Amino acid sequence: MTETEAPISIQDLRKSYRNGFTAVDGLSLDVRKGSFTGLLGPNGAGKSTTLKIASGLVPPTSGRVLLNGFDVASEHRKALKDVGTVIETPEYYAYLTPRETFSYIGGVIGMRRESVAAQTDALLEEVKMSEWEDKRIGTFSKGMRQRISIALALLNDPNVIILDEPTSGLDPRGMAEMREILKNIRNGKPGLTVLMSSHMMHEVTDLCDRIAMVNRGRLLVHDDKEKVIGGSGDEHRLSIRLAGGASPEALEAVRSEVCIESAEVSGTAIEAVMRGNDDSAADLIAALVARGLRPCSVSEDENALENRYLEMIQESG
Repeated sequence: MTETEAPISIQDLRKSYRNGFTAVDGLSLDVRKGSFTGLLGPNGAGKSTTLKIASGLVPPTSGRVLLNGFDVASEHRKALKDVGTVIETPEYYAYLTPRETFSYIGGVIGMRRESVAAQTDALLEEVKMSEWEDKRIGTFSKGMRQRISIALALLNDPNVIILDEPTSGLDPRGMAEMREILKNIRNGKPGLTVLMSSHMMHEVTDLCDRIAMVNRGRLLVHDDKEKVIGGSGDEHRLSIRLAGGASPEALEAVRSEVCIESAEVSGTAIEAVMRGNDDSAADLIAALVARGLRPCSVSEDENALENRYLEMIQESG
């Protein structure tokens, strides 16, 4: 793979079944090196099928997936050599401990015993499972098994990891712990390329720097998170809260500003689409103050990704 090639390149991918159902319909996506990309879409959008094909678990009907420049279907071993995957919830030998499991898997993939031992210590600590290293996996909760799965995906020090809804089925505490682990991995391994599927907007917003939205097996949009949320590089969805509430006079004042493209009342706030940059936001605040209004806060809309997501899904039919 050259420096300019994408570590994950999905090219005109299609997966159809005998009953006529098409799970993936001509999907093309290049995942940027070093990015944490969220594959976002509703249930049944083709996310899991795409990642199963990328992991070599399911053959495509047509098209291909290249990992580090190698075709997953025709060059399976080379393609997956430096790739870690977590697809659904893997099953392990219940009578083995995490340390024994790491030793077994390390041997299967050809790692040296010393390397496996060193990686095991570091990775169990990274996923907060060190105190459980000699307990049988059969006694673990789903969240604990999922943490072991993440650690195993990193065992051979890959440059790419593929995660299929890693927080699915976890309780709120387990989800929060998993997101924290993924953040630490993202921050501690800047060269690592991650492709993670999810249907949860807040999770993608929290973890990812790039977003690829899919529906009915087709790519809707793929760009930096900020651009996907805003719709373009200089478009921002703001939530404006004012002392005295979102009165008709306040709404009209916001709408009258040059940088504002649209504005509506939403509960106690005014939701506005602003064209510009941080200076434009500062000018907006100053203008509102000059009109005798008292802004309590002007922030990026927390529901911006959800709104954008619903718009894109609706437009795609």
